[in-house]
Amino acid sequence: MTGTVPVAATASQPPSETVTPLVEQVLPNAEGKTFTSAIVDFPPSARAVPHRHGEAFVYAYVLEGTFRSQLGGEPVRTYHQGENWVEPPGAHHVLTENTSRTEPAKLLVVFISNTGDEIKVDDPPG
Repeated sequence: MTGTVPVAATASQPPSETVTPLVEQVLPNAEGKTFTSAIVDFPPSARAVPHRHGEAFVYAYVLEGTFRSQLGGEPVRTYHQGENWVEPPGAHHVLTENTSRTEPAKLLVVFISNTGDEIKVDDPPG
């Protein structure tokens, strides 16, 4: 049968997140820095690829659902609606996932980054 995909191939990768930028503004009182805010939607069972946010300081607030999160060298933590965390510049975010298999989850994320830097860089595959 031509054109069929093995079932294992379709189920091996969890869904990923969707980032919707809200505001990006150069900070007038902090030369070389930009403020960016975004809503990050995670469908049920979604997991972000391990990544970094360059030299950005990151603040994340759980708007909906429950997340498991882990920065490199730290324990896995669980965050529920109304809870938040910060990531220092250069942190390696090795785990971010929606813990629910049936309900979506959503974050408000704020970045204070070097102007011109990408706010998220995924680890290379492999």
